[in-house]
Amino acid sequence: MIWTPVLLTLKLAAVSTAVLLVLGTPLAWWLARSRVWWKEAVAALVALPLVLPPTVLGFYLLIALGPNGPGGVLAAAWGARSLAFTFAGLVIGSVVFSLPFVVQPIRNAFEAIGDRPLDVAATLGASPLDRFLTVAIPLARPGLLTAAVLGFAHTVGEFGVVLMIGGNIPGKTQVLSIAVLEMVETLQWRQAHLLAGGMVVFAFAVILAVSLIERRSREQRP
Repeated sequence: MIWTPVLLTLKLAAVSTAVLLVLGTPLAWWLARSRVWWKEAVAALVALPLVLPPTVLGFYLLIALGPNGPGGVLAAAWGARSLAFTFAGLVIGSVVFSLPFVVQPIRNAFEAIGDRPLDVAATLGASPLDRFLTVAIPLARPGLLTAAVLGFAHTVGEFGVVLMIGGNIPGKTQVLSIAVLEMVETLQWRQAHLLAGGMVVFAFAVILAVSLIERRSREQRP
């Protein structure tokens, strides 16, 4: 059924984006505010998926999530052998692969805030957590929104990583990009056109949305 990979992809993108924001926001805050010398090494590690071939990243994730890796230990908790070729494995792979697309916009937004708003909040008695939640987060909202859009869109468009760690199991791990490949291989041109055309429209909408968010953010700056 043509809608099965669509719904699975949207579910994967939604779950992965939520996890990415939860993990990426504090990480971006630390990268933006920390003065330790080795923070750029951490930033480079986060950015690795930008330059690594997806199949290379997928290969090492497959080993990590397999029965002999840490993923096998976690899967054993509920009686499974591996996190590879499961939806949970797809989420983990998607989070790792899309992390730089979420962390970098949020880090840029935090760095653009500067010290003054946080210093003013501190003089009024705000704790570090209060300053983060009530000052930094609201001021960085455009960056957070951009990160959410990019993280969601990048997950929708994944191919190499999800193929390596999820394979092509209909209804379980067969996402949009893999479904298009299978339809082309089996000469289902009409269905392939529908899915591929939908992804083109989606990609255009994402690029337009990010551009509008950035434009609005620039207009709101003093």
